[in-house]
This record gives sequence, structure tokens and C-alpha cells, in this order.
Amino acid sequence: MKLHLLRYFAVLAEELHFGRAAERLAITQPPLSSGIKALEDELGVKLFERTSKHVALTPAGMAYQVEVRVALDRVDRAGDTARAVASGQRGRLD
Repeated sequence: MKLHLLRYFAVLAEELHFGRAAERLAITQPPLSSGIKALEDELGVKLFERTSKHVALTPAGMAYQVEVRVALDRVDRAGDTARAVASGQRGRLD
């Protein structure tokens, strides 16, 4: 699973609008749409209900959103820790 797809999912789950989510991610809408489709295909579940004017999380999408938030927070924290150790602001972890 690719990290950028989790970020795509997280932003779309917050915005519930492909255009606004793509803008926040600084990408165009087609790669966002194809990324979400790839993520759904990989998971084997539908994460969003889509109509021409509406995007909503499915129950599976709501559950996934909770876990993705935790995972992305951990990834961000890991990066912060690595940078702090590299800069000498924090000691080594054993």
C-alpha cells in the first residue's frame, strides 16, 4: 500500500469533494480519482459513495478513516523523531 494513497484518502474523507481535495493535495482531480479507485481495489471495499454532485464515506470508509488518521499521525511523528535525532535535539532511541 502506498503512503500517498492514504493521504489522498484522508484529505478526500475530510473534504468530501474531489475538486477541493485535489486542490489541497496540489494535484489534479484525475490522479486523485484513480488513486482512490486503486486504494478501493487493493482493499476490496468501497470507501466512498459517489454521485455527480455528492461524495460520502461508506461505513467501511468511516472505519478506515479512523485507522488511517492514526497511521498517518504515526508516520508524521516518526519523521519528526528521525529529524530530531539527526539534528541532535533528541538522543538515540534503543
